[in-house]
Amino acid sequence: MPIALSVNLNKVALLRNSRGGLNPSSRVAAKVCLDAGASGITLHWRQDNRHARESDVRDLRAPCAERGVEFNLEGDLREELIALACEIRVDQCTLVPVTPGEVTSDHGFSLPREAKAIVPTIARLNDRGIRASIFMDANAESMEEAAKTGARRVEVYTGPYAEAQGTARAEAEFGRVRAIARAAAACGLGVNAGHDLDLRNLPRLAREVPEIREASIGHAIIADALYLGLTETIRRYVAACRGEVVEAPQTH
Repeated sequence: MPIALSVNLNKVALLRNSRGGLNPSSRVAAKVCLDAGASGITLHWRQDNRHARESDVRDLRAPCAERGVEFNLEGDLREELIALACEIRVDQCTLVPVTPGEVTSDHGFSLPREAKAIVPTIARLNDRGIRASIFMDANAESMEEAAKTGARRVEVYTGPYAEAQGTARAEAEFGRVRAIARAAAACGLGVNAGHDLDLRNLPRLAREVPEIREASIGHAIIADALYLGLTETIRRYVAACRGEVVEAPQTH
């Protein structure tokens, strides 16, 4: 099965917020992405509202439901986010640790040390019929502890894998992603992947790590869309999710 592409629209919201007003619209962008073949939509609602806002989360829930595609809400454990996820019944809620002042997510939860903090939230999501996923570093040994939390999926932090492309660490980092995917599946967990995935590094994962069910991609898609257009960009990423080698735009 190809990897399901969930498009993170945070950068669309960030661009809108930089100028004010309503343009560009995350709702319109979502329609373009889904029309072009994306499998779902992701938003990461941060407490500082620097990109996606509560209103974006509410606005995108209905069109995803109408099309029967997944709406994935990412974020930390704060009450307002979890309450909103439960209220509108997102399809998946991906729990992500946050470090104050971080530019972007750069690490997963540490288990079992942080299990006590996340287990009640996961139970709450499960009670509402929402699939809970937890953001994890590519550490295969942690999967037994992840399964104990009650989460149904893990999202593998692929930043180190992406950063290692073209370096001596590339094979080792790929091996870590493959190992955690296999370990997660052995523990009964579904596997998602996300962070710095793009047209260059995604096809190999699609071909060689069949356990990966879904990839959440935002920054690279919006960056590539500046050169290719959003519809063509989504089409190429969908192909990459099938393992096809596709042409990536020149970025420097």
